[in-house]
Amino acid sequence: MAIEVRPATDFDDVATIVGPKRPDANVCWCLSYRIGSRENESLRGTARGEKVAELMKTGPIGVLAYEGDEVVGWAAVAPRADTTFSRNRKIPHVDELAVWSVWCIRVRPGYRGKGISHALLAGAVQFARSQGAPAIEGYPVDNRGEKVDLTMAYVGTRGLFEKAGFHKAADTTSVINGFPRVLMRLSLQ
Repeated sequence: MAIEVRPATDFDDVATIVGPKRPDANVCWCLSYRIGSRENESLRGTARGEKVAELMKTGPIGVLAYEGDEVVGWAAVAPRADTTFSRNRKIPHVDELAVWSVWCIRVRPGYRGKGISHALLAGAVQFARSQGAPAIEGYPVDNRGEKVDLTMAYVGTRGLFEKAGFHKAADTTSVINGFPRVLMRLSLQ
């Protein structure tokens, strides 16, 4: 079956991918890079999902992948200026271009290994382009083909971004799971 990627407008589908199994659990909800650390740390339990619902009132906060009617994946994408990457000391700014960032790619267990990450990244690029983004950046690990722990693989790999046409624009001082992160960029003009 074909994978369709579309803007994340359905809260229940977003919750299926990034929300907890128990509504009161303290999981990321993909807020770590979207809001400031003080607010992120203060949100507990159901308040985290409520924050996501609030953010979704202004429009899609990412893209979702579907296999038929089943939601199977998520990619967070937004203007860098609307994320903590706008002031992150470990991820440099290459220039002053109003780029968008894609920073979380997640595929549901049972659906991995089917190319859904590639479809999600392509969908994030298409969404950013449709919103007038001049370029899009990602900050994946440069794992040099080594296995990345699944809990830390959400940032993607350099190879994933290269296959999508991104090029390395800069090194960073950020490290995840022992692997350096690189700044990958794709011009959309």
